Amino acid sequence: MNHAANGLRRTLNRALRGKPHVIEQVLACLLARGHLLLEDLPGLGKTTLAKALAEAVGGRFARVQCTPDLLPGDITGFSVFNQKTREFDFLPGPVFADVLLADEINRTTPRTQSALLEAMAERQVTVDNVRHSLSPTFFVIATQNPVEHHGTYPLPEAQLDRFAMKLSIGYPERGDEMELLEAALGEMDRPSQERVLAEGELKELQTQVARLTVAESVRAYLVDLGRATRRHPAVSLGLSPRGLLTWQRVAQAWAFLHDRPFVTPDDVQEVAEPVLSVRLGLAADRVSEVIHQLLESIPVPV
Repeated sequence: MNHAANGLRRTLNRALRGKPHVIEQVLACLLARGHLLLEDLPGLGKTTLAKALAEAVGGRFARVQCTPDLLPGDITGFSVFNQKTREFDFLPGPVFADVLLADEINRTTPRTQSALLEAMAERQVTVDNVRHSLSPTFFVIATQNPVEHHGTYPLPEAQLDRFAMKLSIGYPERGDEMELLEAALGEMDRPSQERVLAEGELKELQTQVARLTVAESVRAYLVDLGRATRRHPAVSLGLSPRGLLTWQRVAQAWAFLHDRPFVTPDDVQEVAEPVLSVRLGLAADRVSEVIHQLLESIPVPV
């Protein structure tokens, strides 16, 4: 058992009670160097999860409440003229964090949504033709409400493809809610989580994940599944090569979290729904059905 990954798992399970499978998927996304889209109702623990993750990896947490009047500079930062030096000084925006929560991302305009694009893809931003590097482990958790559509700006396909996975936390079980209420008795503030990873340890874990063995038969399985998405009549946007690379990396992370030195077809299948649901242009009520059909259509390598 990888002790660092197990420590992250324990810490996040304390922060978000009763959702161990969601925690596994969040960790897989983090270790795969992806970004996460949470589509869920308010009050289910998205902010708590993001803060706990930042504290556990020893990073800086920033939160952006997305609104229609939010400007690109409010996310990336902007230059201001310094009267003393007679030069422009750059004031970094919230993307210069290790974990960024972009709350209700579909409530801000496409222009501002696109400001996140370079940051998420390249881990850098360009302001006034000057490039500024972000944290090498920069991780975005963006949220959107699945039931409110008035006054929203749906994310375009190019933006959606920057997310490795889409997840839903969902309501907790009754017993978990009872424990939540009991733990909150006498508390004025949410207790902070301990730091789990030493400096540079997250980057090392991500490097180990990237090096995990993927046999040729499993790579062929992934390619055949990807090509099957482009033929399925219900799929409006077939899986791109970049999406295929993301799927492989998340499967590597899933195998790593379960102490396997190589990826199996089961790992590919386990992460199929959160990886594919964000990039195939499927209606929400057909995601599980279509992905099941795709998995059934391709023989599993022995």
